[in-house]
Amino acid sequence: MGKKQFAALPFRLDKSELRVMLITTRRKRRWSVPKGSPMRNKEPHLTAAFEAYEEAGLVGVVATRALGSFKHRKRKGDRKRTMNVAVFPMKVHGRERWWPEKGEREAIWVSPKTAARLVHKAQLRRLIARFAAQTARETSSPLGR
Repeated sequence: MGKKQFAALPFRLDKSELRVMLITTRRKRRWSVPKGSPMRNKEPHLTAAFEAYEEAGLVGVVATRALGSFKHRKRKGDRKRTMNVAVFPMKVHGRERWWPEKGEREAIWVSPKTAARLVHKAQLRRLIARFAAQTARETSSPLGR
């Protein structure tokens, strides 16, 4: 297995419709989710939340359990590494006016269906679809409200 990274899957409910936020990667400008490497003395889900703040200015509540993971190839100089990225759902409560990487990436709120169409990684597409199906079951159930 390769090196680990942690990602947030930012989401919100708009009039009971699920929306997820995608951001562009710096180099290739592809749509993805906020992610980063493990941080010393920080649990994986908190690292994911920190990356969501740093890359998109998001604040909210992040799940302590990962939804799943996807593989990502990262280039460092001439070397390429395969990263295993664990994804943690994050219910977004707001967005700061300023954040460290403001202006370096684009960000959009989209439906899970649109998000699945826009992201480059097939494994990430499947995670988004599975999260949307799970969320739909929970919100349609009388116990999930």
